[in-house]
Amino acid sequence: MSIEKVDTLVVGAGQAGVAMSEHLTNYGVSHLVLERDRIAERWRSERWDSLVANGPAWHDRFPNMEFSDFDPEAFVPKEDVADYLVAYAKQNNSPIRTGVEVKRVQRNNNRPGFRIETSDGVIEATNIVAATGPFQKPVIPTVIPENADVVQIHSSAYRNPDQLSEGAVMVVGAGSSGVQIADELMRAGKRVYLSVGPHDRPPRAYRGRDFVWWLGVLGKWDDQGLEAGKEHVTISVSGARGGHTVNFRSLAAQGMMLVGRTETYKDGVLSFAPDLVKNLADGDANYLSVLDAADGFIARNGLDLPEEPDARATVADAPCISDPIRTLDMAEAGITSVIWATGFAVDYSWLKVDALDENGKPKHQRGVSAEPGVYFLGLPWLSRRGSPFIWGVWHDAKFLADHIITQRKYMDYEAPD
Repeated sequence: MSIEKVDTLVVGAGQAGVAMSEHLTNYGVSHLVLERDRIAERWRSERWDSLVANGPAWHDRFPNMEFSDFDPEAFVPKEDVADYLVAYAKQNNSPIRTGVEVKRVQRNNNRPGFRIETSDGVIEATNIVAATGPFQKPVIPTVIPENADVVQIHSSAYRNPDQLSEGAVMVVGAGSSGVQIADELMRAGKRVYLSVGPHDRPPRAYRGRDFVWWLGVLGKWDDQGLEAGKEHVTISVSGARGGHTVNFRSLAAQGMMLVGRTETYKDGVLSFAPDLVKNLADGDANYLSVLDAADGFIARNGLDLPEEPDARATVADAPCISDPIRTLDMAEAGITSVIWATGFAVDYSWLKVDALDENGKPKHQRGVSAEPGVYFLGLPWLSRRGSPFIWGVWHDAKFLADHIITQRKYMDYEAPD
């Protein structure tokens, strides 16, 4: 049986794979994108029903196509984001083959390129772009035993409040997913406990501009690395219900029970770190720092943007903040469900080349792997803060396509006689 050959094989047809295909097409590079499910599948089947993009439509898009059916300031629902990516791939005539899983990639012996074993046969390629993104393996910490008398699911398996049984809910994780799910459950009449770890919580908007605009003009999207000590700090921001600033103190005042980081479980009792007050204070400081930076920018540039004194208003601490809960008997609290909004791990077990470290994480610089011919795309902080966003991954893909073209020129070079 003949082996299919292509210059570059892209694994994954989410936003990263779709962006990569556009640039390879523009450069005339023969390529193929393989996707084991549908284009943008995770947007459709691995997110909750009410999810919307965390940035407005004018910002969270590719440069060459707008969201035609949405106001530029709107936050686009997840199904429409997936449809947008499908339409973008069609616009660019991207050679995407769905329903095909990549099972193994290994380097050819004594000749360039790679052998790729798939569910639909063998392919050979000169380059491999791993565009599977960061959301590959849901992470549920081994805190509560599986046989405990409580239902445990990851946030990727949560769909809506009706999915859960009667009783209170513990949500672990205060990033965008955790806080949006907790807020939705509370609005549906559930008693909600939210385990809050270190976080940043920028304003949704300030003085008439969305926070994505502020990060842009302040140069924050181009930050190239996390600050020391910020490796485990999540960002709490929401586009739900038209977009609003996340304020944990306001949620507590409305009845949500806040606790610190979840640490241990024994005999039906959860224990929490004594860090709730500090985590909230650090989140508030981050919020105020954005306001201060924005005010400074406005003053320096003489911008005529409306004052917003209410943005600095404070909320009185609810009892769960002034007297934090350190232990919680889950049965006494009526908790029947736990939702772990604790992120994901990468899974490159199919990539049998020297491109990963001892923990299975990519070794790369701006997506260019330590293994020649292997590239990574769609990861947080791949090149800068903006890398995981639709527009950010487009620019990272352009950089990788440029690198592929440059390497091709080196390989095609013949020294004069």
